[in-house]
Amino acid sequence: MKNKILLVVFLSFSIYFFLDDLYFKSVRGYINETILNMGISHNVSYLIFGIPLFMGVLLLSKPKYFFKNLGLSASILKGMVFALFCTVPMFIGFSFLFTLNKELSINEFLISGIAAAFFEELYFRGFLFGFVFRFTRLGFFLSIILGAILFAIIHLYQSQELITLVGIFLTTFIAAMIFAWVYVEWEFNIWVPIGLHFFMNLSWMLFSVSDNALGDSYANSFRIITIILIFVLTIIYKKRNKQPFYITKKNLWFKKSIQIK
Repeated sequence: MKNKILLVVFLSFSIYFFLDDLYFKSVRGYINETILNMGISHNVSYLIFGIPLFMGVLLLSKPKYFFKNLGLSASILKGMVFALFCTVPMFIGFSFLFTLNKELSINEFLISGIAAAFFEELYFRGFLFGFVFRFTRLGFFLSIILGAILFAIIHLYQSQELITLVGIFLTTFIAAMIFAWVYVEWEFNIWVPIGLHFFMNLSWMLFSVSDNALGDSYANSFRIITIILIFVLTIIYKKRNKQPFYITKKNLWFKKSIQIK
């Protein structure tokens, strides 16, 4: 069963990843010619190219568990409130350090805000990482490493300078690790990383912080505060609810048991 899960997950994601890389812009352009809205076209295209992943979910679990196994049936409100509270320092700090982006468009909001947060977290954390970590004996590091690398790679279009590219790769790689960790510790609630991703991106866009994911030292000082809040508030949440941490040194590489779908 473990081998079947790994095969289906990696095959489904590979098909999605390569089709997306080859045809996403073409499909988005075709849809945009019809509806004349790039932001909506971008989101619809993301949904279409996710079909191989959705088929993978259906192959691995019963249809009634489709949303649950992707983390979508968990509390949206809990995820969004937690994410907003954690990212408040970024909004406040950036409002003093940077200029308000009065040219922020609906299309940019739909593409870099909604689509980037929802689909990247659903596909990379909910499916690629989530199914491997939850339903096989592979531990946290072995489950996240491929997705974190690919997640970092897809953001390298943001620069041509080597040093900046290294910074972007490390920043997004670490982000993938943190989003995966918080997804697990909040009972596989995909809305938690979606919310964090969305509000972090929104603060970045709203105040014209940088044209790439790296940013400068001032921007990163507030991003670090947000990261600290993510860990501190998650620890408080776990202790208040008397819940043990799911990720420990015992399951960083391999696990003794798996969840039942």
